[in-house]
Amino acid sequence: MNVRILKNLINGVWSEPSAGARMDIHNPSTGEVIADAPASSKEDIDLAVSAARHAFSAGDWPLVKPYERGQMLLRVAEMIRENKESLALLETLDTGKPISQGRADVEAAARYFEFYGGAADKIHGETIPIEPGVLDYTLREPVGVTAHIIPWNYPLQVASRSCAAALATGNTVVMKPAEQTPLTAVELGMILQQAGVPDGVVNLVLGEGHTAGARLAGHPDVNHITFTGSVPTGTEVMKAAAENIVPVTLELGGKSPNIVFPDASQDEAVEWVVKSIIQNAGQTCSAGSRLLVHADCKASFVEKVIHRMNHLSMGPGESDPDIGPILSEQQCRRIETFMKKVEADGGKFLLGGTRAYVSNAPGGCYFKPTVIDGLRPESEIAREEVFGPVLSVFAFETDEEAADLANSTEYGLVTGIWTKDVSRAHKLAEKVKAGQIFINNYGAGGGIQMPFGGYGKSGFGREKGLEALRNYTQLKNIALKI
Repeated sequence: MNVRILKNLINGVWSEPSAGARMDIHNPSTGEVIADAPASSKEDIDLAVSAARHAFSAGDWPLVKPYERGQMLLRVAEMIRENKESLALLETLDTGKPISQGRADVEAAARYFEFYGGAADKIHGETIPIEPGVLDYTLREPVGVTAHIIPWNYPLQVASRSCAAALATGNTVVMKPAEQTPLTAVELGMILQQAGVPDGVVNLVLGEGHTAGARLAGHPDVNHITFTGSVPTGTEVMKAAAENIVPVTLELGGKSPNIVFPDASQDEAVEWVVKSIIQNAGQTCSAGSRLLVHADCKASFVEKVIHRMNHLSMGPGESDPDIGPILSEQQCRRIETFMKKVEADGGKFLLGGTRAYVSNAPGGCYFKPTVIDGLRPESEIAREEVFGPVLSVFAFETDEEAADLANSTEYGLVTGIWTKDVSRAHKLAEKVKAGQIFINNYGAGGGIQMPFGGYGKSGFGREKGLEALRNYTQLKNIALKI
């Protein structure tokens, strides 16, 4: 395989890193080196932020009308779809995820640009009645330079969802993709250029989190930071932003439950419970990593889940298996560390619990789909994000117990509720502390239009939907005495 040579995009120019340092990018499916990327320094971030500031304050961007911004974003959506297969393959090579999931991510990316392209000229203020002789009204103005620190598990989709909203509202962008997965971010930068976005409006800097990412999070000329990733790193991003009094949108971890009642459509629930934990090999913040099942149907339901998991295929993402690889050796070891604690925490393996060997991809890191029963709800594995295809099972008998179990972690990102009793579902949804709750489904087709974010350590602020536009605007009130 040819090794791709990547560059930074700063002020419309594809350039080498200022210090000349570079890093290898690996295909998780095979371990092969697939790209050579800049390992950018603080100086590269400074150049990118400076370009974004100039484009926002003095370039052509402030003169672009809202509907024209929208037209640019709609062209981006069209071009993403035109390049669907090549982008999907790059996403799969970069992350290891099955190619069908890569295609779904490309379509989601297109839909973000389509959605926010349509919203660009519909961001309104309002008039407020005060008293006779006073005209009071509000304006929603762009915040300025926005920083986007992108995770490695959904690089194209997450970059698109935040950058499209930021651009629709008239901001400029500095994007720092994860050091492990920069391929589709580079392609997205090229597409944005070809769609007519002016130089300096979108800047892309490749590099490691502790250098380039840290400088971007703490840069004094950034006006908003969007970060998706782990709780420890999110905490550091928030601390850095606090030094400059800069707002942040944080989408962090999850320990999301599926709650299954006896009256649910069992086969459909099984299918979605399995999908929600094996998607991207469980390396998903919204993964359904806890299964809360009513005691009356637990045995039969878990048996069906195990049967379904026993028939899953595993292999390199390009071959489109059910489960692809874990991103890296480091991530695989992290999962193994959790598995070593299972018995001490009262759990037992009903399935999996170890690495898998894939004969046609010996250089990749694979982990068997895993089901664990008997854990204490307060145990570390029951409460913390494993970030792998690992499902923990718990039984409940009452609706109150189900709610208590669902709320027994510090996270609150997503919850699935499976029952035909609509009244029960709504009452339980009110009690569960999570940012998104799905009843008799899980994910709702990607939910581009639905606000997404969490309670507790899952972060704060909302992405997706019209709600995300608030992240990238600041409200100005004007009162005119007539």
